[in-house]
Amino acid sequence: MSQPIRCIITDDEPIARKGLQGYVEKTGFLTLTGICEDALQLNELLKQQSADLLFLDIEMPWLSGIDFLKNANNPPRVILTTAYDQYAIAGYELDVLDYLLKPISFERFLKAANKAYDFFQLQQSNKPADYLFVKADNRLEKIAYNEILFAEAMENYVGIYTEDRKLVVHSTLRALQESLPESRFIQPHKSYLVNMDAIRAIEGNVLHIAQYQVPVSKYLKEVVMEKILNNRLLKK
Repeated sequence: MSQPIRCIITDDEPIARKGLQGYVEKTGFLTLTGICEDALQLNELLKQQSADLLFLDIEMPWLSGIDFLKNANNPPRVILTTAYDQYAIAGYELDVLDYLLKPISFERFLKAANKAYDFFQLQQSNKPADYLFVKADNRLEKIAYNEILFAEAMENYVGIYTEDRKLVVHSTLRALQESLPESRFIQPHKSYLVNMDAIRAIEGNVLHIAQYQVPVSKYLKEVVMEKILNNRLLKK
């Protein structure tokens, strides 16, 4: 980003506020523009100034961080901070960038800050993205298109497979497909979406992708083969 990410810290614990303030000051692409003792102060501050990122505690008097987010109108992006891990699902549902469990080490803080940096870079970039962010494991995960082997529909979720991990995303296969470049991804079956670059062999109605086998619908086989051959992805 050309400008530092403007941050506000909100926490009812003085020690927690001071610790986060020190972390922000050590991180060159962050700038601290406000410190609040509770969500009510934060609500008033946001009426006076804008911010890019909130480090927001959950357990606070009068109004919790979760309740603040549920009722806020277009709040900044959020990294939740809390001593209690039972709020992870709630944070996931509210599209937070990350979820930091106290006590927070600088290493873990920096990992979250870097995710925020990548997120804002993507928003501001005029170049076509070669990656996307998906919600998995209670936070936004960055994944490059070329990392994706294939995706599998799992009722209300989608499993995204790479060489070394599987991300479970609360989404539909159709929504994911709309976020990926059509020239690189095909749908060989109603339950699968495949990166054509990852296909290493075709055997009958099966695509061999790394250690996995993905079925090809007999109704789609002709279309799938044509797309693969037109993209010259089967090497001689």
